[in-house]
Amino acid sequence: MNKVKLEGIRDGYNKRFDCIDKRIIICAGTGCVANGAMGIYDEFIRQLDKAGINVIVELDKEEEGTLVSKSGCQGFCQMGPLVTIIPGKTMYTKVRVSDVSEIIETSILKDGTVERLIYRNIETGEGCPSVDDIPFYKKQSRTVLKNCGLMDPSDIDEYIARGGYFAAEKAVASMSSEEICKVVKESGLRGRGGGGFPTGTKWELAMKENSADKYIICNGDEGDPGAFMDRSIMEGNPHSVIEGMLIAARAVGANAGYVYVRMEYPLAVARMKAAVRKAEEYGIIGEGAFEDRIDFKITVMEGAGAFVCGEETALIASIEGKRGMPSPKPPYPSTYGLFGKPTVINNVETLATIPIVLGNGAGEFMNTGTERSRGTKTFALTGHVRNTGLIEVPFGTTLREIIVDIAGGVVDNDGNPCGVDFKAVQIGGPSGGCLTKEHLDLPLDYESLKSVGAMVGSGGLVVMNQQTCMVGIARFFMKFTQNESCGKCIVCREGTKQMLALLDDITEGRADETTIPLLSELAGVVKVGSLCGLGKSAPNPVLSSLEFFKDEYIEHVENKRCPTGSCKALARYMIIEEKCKGCGLCARKCPVDAITGEKGMAYRIDADKCIKCGACIEACRLSAVAMG
Repeated sequence: MNKVKLEGIRDGYNKRFDCIDKRIIICAGTGCVANGAMGIYDEFIRQLDKAGINVIVELDKEEEGTLVSKSGCQGFCQMGPLVTIIPGKTMYTKVRVSDVSEIIETSILKDGTVERLIYRNIETGEGCPSVDDIPFYKKQSRTVLKNCGLMDPSDIDEYIARGGYFAAEKAVASMSSEEICKVVKESGLRGRGGGGFPTGTKWELAMKENSADKYIICNGDEGDPGAFMDRSIMEGNPHSVIEGMLIAARAVGANAGYVYVRMEYPLAVARMKAAVRKAEEYGIIGEGAFEDRIDFKITVMEGAGAFVCGEETALIASIEGKRGMPSPKPPYPSTYGLFGKPTVINNVETLATIPIVLGNGAGEFMNTGTERSRGTKTFALTGHVRNTGLIEVPFGTTLREIIVDIAGGVVDNDGNPCGVDFKAVQIGGPSGGCLTKEHLDLPLDYESLKSVGAMVGSGGLVVMNQQTCMVGIARFFMKFTQNESCGKCIVCREGTKQMLALLDDITEGRADETTIPLLSELAGVVKVGSLCGLGKSAPNPVLSSLEFFKDEYIEHVENKRCPTGSCKALARYMIIEEKCKGCGLCARKCPVDAITGEKGMAYRIDADKCIKCGACIEACRLSAVAMG
């Protein structure tokens, strides 16, 4: 198709959709696919056909029937696989293949609800048949994620019918580069990938460069542990990313773009590539796109999985075929980037936000968020909470609102809401820091988080309860960053290695009074002296945990004790006398004969012999063996 007519495509899709009786949407994000969503999808098609219902899987003509489609991540990952029935927005949770026939019988043939499969309010026990009734969704402001759980990511017509590519058409057909940059600057949009640099300013710098060749790069190299925001957008709404890149290309005068996705995201890679092919077929990107108004080609490239390639200069080196290692700045990519040409690099969420900004206007976008942090932010919510998943809230939302109202509160290590208190949240991944109880009412925005030594980062939120060892958490993130250090600069390569060794000393009982001061001093050196953002931010989890949980470090060092019992080398196994009935089962299971006693009397553990294997805890049926 050489010329694209968005209005005709939109109207044609809506006309075909009006013929549909019902729509069944199966969440086909990575999490639900891993739990069997594709089997559920196939079973719906089989069972509907068996029931004599006309099954539609591609909406390419006007016909009555039931549309069965896949979507990207619907967000409520804790409850997947998810199935949503339209109209009514009835959501079924934890669906299995064996549930399909009952859903068809009740919801498709009789317009009823399968009560046992709907979500129930944790506090009241009341059923929530509609998505809009579920507390997890009610407190959110899903803007960038709005279409991810409703739209078929493979259907470009549906994206257009939902308003897609109209902002790009406006930018290409009727706006100058200066006008686009001005709108983006006025909106206050800041980069969602970590640093929060103003997007419009970055574009303006590249726009002013005089070069025949310029590039737009979408940074989809999302490597933070526990983060899956960008992946979900690429899986659920890939065309929004392409549209954002196209608008950026028009703004700065770029003629080529790259979507850089880590190879561990095969579903995101496949859907991005398919979306690019469709956009080319429709004449939206490529040579002579939008009725010969712009030439813009997009290439989807897979990264090799190096965390450092999330840093923009390392990412550029990787695209160029070099080893992914950062370079000193300046020069900045906006003046000297890919192949030595002016280059704009934005992350997935930033680019997916651009069509919203341009489509609705800067003024409307500014109505959400805070004065210096406009709009919404997606977060991957994981850890010790009732409801994990992908969420989107306005900047300025407090941690308490997220943990209590959206996540449903803190749980223990077994997932039970038994009164275990909130201890901390790690925000921003290995580059971020800890927030504690005193920060529960802190508004989450760039400035507020920076003021307490944390950062928005890409948007990972890992919630921890009181049973979590904060020294162990700091060690986990330090081990990750040390493994991912590219090794180019000595301060990062050797500094992170030595910091990890000091944390090992603390968690394994070898630390002395010099260890903590040395760890703190070394963290400061790595923070100041490293070349790139990965090295400079690597000490953040250590520094923030030292600031807020120093007593826990001291307990490890001075008393050789982990307060939570999480550090195995410091664990002390003991038998609780009032619980022990003297059955001797623990003693029989002990591989080193460290447990002695007389039948009918409380047994004892010899700490010198104990190898801390945990066999006694597993053997005891009375929970009489504990770690302290």
